[in-house]
Amino acid sequence: MENNGPRILIIDDETQIRRFLRVALSSHGYLVKDVGTGKEGLDAAAMFSPDLVVLDLGLPDIDGIEVVRQLREWSKVPIIILSVKEQEQVKITALDCGADDYVTKPFGMGELLARIRAALRHVSGAEEQPVLQFGDLTIDFVHRRITRDGNEIKLTLTEYELVRNLAINAGKVLTHKSLLRAVWGPSYENEVQYLRVYIGQIRRKLEHDPSRPRHIITEPGVGYRLL
Repeated sequence: MENNGPRILIIDDETQIRRFLRVALSSHGYLVKDVGTGKEGLDAAAMFSPDLVVLDLGLPDIDGIEVVRQLREWSKVPIIILSVKEQEQVKITALDCGADDYVTKPFGMGELLARIRAALRHVSGAEEQPVLQFGDLTIDFVHRRITRDGNEIKLTLTEYELVRNLAINAGKVLTHKSLLRAVWGPSYENEVQYLRVYIGQIRRKLEHDPSRPRHIITEPGVGYRLL
């Protein structure tokens, strides 16, 4: 019986990985199409109209980052990058070009499924909701108010803007550069230490135990995400 869940396009030149992902994702109710080159992937994105793309960066024809750039010219479809550890800078560039998340090879299927669910939730329009709940945290966008366990937390304007950007992209990894650009502007996009100081301040206010944060999670060498 054909699945009628969200449509996922896999772009990866490794036949074994494509087969593994096709079987695993289909068993979880997703409708899956897989291709082996960047050109086939761009064509399939137009014809198949996926709800999410899983993209390997190491393609035989078109560079994975170029695939992200071309997709972003006309589509907002969530893109999850498959990368190897040595591709960290390439991975960051892909995220800055518009990819939504990444999973490092080798990866567990449970992790990929969680990233897929988070990306699909985000595209459903979290930023349109006036109030978001994250465990003990409540963020009221209309009144620019954040509470923890019902108690209001006082944030500076800059701290609030950082939390707001993370919240409307909940579950999605935001790179250092994208956060700095969004909150402080393009001239600050390399001031990573500046960002770390503010994230530390915010954690001391939002987290029960700032040394073991449950809400604002560090993606080492890449950026942050709000869970």
